[in-house]
Amino acid sequence: MSVDEFRDVATGAVREFSVRDSDEAALRDFAQRLDYVPGSAGPQALREAVDRSEEELGGDELLRLHYLSVPPRAALEAVGTIGEAGLVERSRIVMEKPFGTDHASAVELNGRLHQVFDEEQIFRIDHFLGKEPAQNILAFRFANGLFEPIWHRNHIDHIQIDVPETLGLSQRGDFYEQTGAYRDMVVTHLFQILAFTAMEPPTSLEPAAISREKNKVFRSMLPLEPTDVVRGQYVGYRDEKGVAEDSQTETFVALKCFVDNWRWAGVPFYLRTGKQLAEGARIISIAFREPPQSMFPPGRGWATTARTT
Repeated sequence: MSVDEFRDVATGAVREFSVRDSDEAALRDFAQRLDYVPGSAGPQALREAVDRSEEELGGDELLRLHYLSVPPRAALEAVGTIGEAGLVERSRIVMEKPFGTDHASAVELNGRLHQVFDEEQIFRIDHFLGKEPAQNILAFRFANGLFEPIWHRNHIDHIQIDVPETLGLSQRGDFYEQTGAYRDMVVTHLFQILAFTAMEPPTSLEPAAISREKNKVFRSMLPLEPTDVVRGQYVGYRDEKGVAEDSQTETFVALKCFVDNWRWAGVPFYLRTGKQLAEGARIISIAFREPPQSMFPPGRGWATTARTT
């Protein structure tokens, strides 16, 4: 598309999705600062567009932010273009999930990324962790002296993490067909939430301290048993554009996993997510053990459950 067409798309998106009323004059001024370069134009055209923007903004010490929200197969080409355009200096690059499609491709992507960018320039993110429910977990656990003493296997029977979505594919059939619910949601979003729920108290709320504790959780997770995984596909998925007629890609997945450490040994974590479900939600349910004796009728589900949504 042309630059003007791109500006029209951007301003239209702001008008449709902004949570505040748009100031039309400010929006037009903003649109004039946007530029667009098609991938077919090559690295030199990209560099020229950046140079024009930096000249307009003024200053030779401006920092550049490269935000890559692209499918895994496009990531290396984008990184290579940035390198060929000479846009690595005084820059940071944000790699949004998914980072590769499996362990081998992630290792390869990381190695190729380091050929262009230094590690301190790279940010690998999961945008789900910026959502309020995820951030609430840390406050719920570590800012509250009531829950942390009972936040372990002696008091908790099981934990459920549910992220049902009413959304369909929305023109992402080709991407989703290669990814599926497990890669798209579980090993990224849901495992990150699991780590927040299961990790030990960090020494501080700094990123490095939190990452250390999350990594301990991941290293303690037992391999998934195939008999503990359920896959499903919504009716009509195979009619979506970009989806194979005989597709086996799952749009729904439910599984049971375990964190094998002193705090959580034997406590099952149930994770569920899917597309085009009846209700959209983000729920973490902590089911506490029932007391040894109860005055309530048995089997009625009176066990205490704490939820954050």
